[in-house]
Amino acid sequence: MTSSSAFPTPSASLGLSPLVPYGWDDVWADEFAPYDSEGLVAGRVIRVDRGQCDVATADGVIRADTAFVTPHDPMRVVCTGDWVAVEPAGNPRYVRAYLPRRTAFVRSTSSKRSEGQILAANVDHAVVAVSLAVELDLGRVERFLALAWESGAQPVVVLTKADLVPEAATLAHLVQDVETAAPGVPVLAVSSSTGAGLDILEAVLAGGTAVLLGQSGAGKSTLANALLGEDVMDVQATRDMDGKGRHTTTTRNLLVLPGGGVLIDTPGLRGVGLWDAGTGVGQVFAEIEEFAADCRFQDCAHVAEPGCAVLAAVDSGELPERRLESYRKLLRENQRIVAKTDARVRAEIRRDWKRKGAEGRAAMEAKRGNR
Repeated sequence: MTSSSAFPTPSASLGLSPLVPYGWDDVWADEFAPYDSEGLVAGRVIRVDRGQCDVATADGVIRADTAFVTPHDPMRVVCTGDWVAVEPAGNPRYVRAYLPRRTAFVRSTSSKRSEGQILAANVDHAVVAVSLAVELDLGRVERFLALAWESGAQPVVVLTKADLVPEAATLAHLVQDVETAAPGVPVLAVSSSTGAGLDILEAVLAGGTAVLLGQSGAGKSTLANALLGEDVMDVQATRDMDGKGRHTTTTRNLLVLPGGGVLIDTPGLRGVGLWDAGTGVGQVFAEIEEFAADCRFQDCAHVAEPGCAVLAAVDSGELPERRLESYRKLLRENQRIVAKTDARVRAEIRRDWKRKGAEGRAAMEAKRGNR
């Protein structure tokens, strides 16, 4: 887990580099040293579209082509938030390499090829925006958080449009509901209209890189504008009946915050598929894994096994049944995506199926024999 106090900071050796506001520090400078000796230019990708990208460099923002670092593997393409080495001149100028990523926010694509899609790189905080204009979908919050934890970033849940819930007791109850679904994650209620809660969020994000995530209509662009102090992102009206809106943001944009830090705004995400996020799922449902440690069987599936501590926690009221159902759903989904990309896991799953099938047949035979 990262915190604002743990971010690498620029030292005096970096001077007043124009890249410091974008997150440049001594660690990045050391990583870039081999490219510096080749005469390449350091910069941070602030936008990618159609095989080209905008890169913030010490001399300003330049346009560069990504053809040299666009392999067939979609996990290795240049993305917003990358630190890159760019040619010093040329028309077009080319990105020659990107520096090793500290973190990467990845989801599965909607294609049938089971590929991962990188949404943002080198992120310290993953801000999950959830609108209070519609009924809370805690399962979707948990899904976003699983991806956020897996990325290596610190998640933050921001409940937007808090001005639509004027009763303090009701707002506190909604915050508590989300906190139950987000153990170990700060949950902030904010209003871009009134400014309530924005100072706390600004303090959390200062000094690092944050990516703003959420569905269309969650108020991400309005929130980004409020944090930036100006109308940089286009905003469109949201339907009151279901909270949905158009994808106001169509690309991922990296923006420098006036209070320190940078923000990557993203398009609204209709589909949020897991991508090898087993660790992230475990962190979202940390209390379930703690209960599971006391199960009688190590491979307990928490369905109907004797001595299951997780089911006992549900029966006693310590664990909401909704949480267990959401946990099972995300684990199954993650197992499927991993199985599609990992032959070893596929083989283990097949062996497990065969073993359980054999046990089931043996149980049926024994049952018939006792009749």
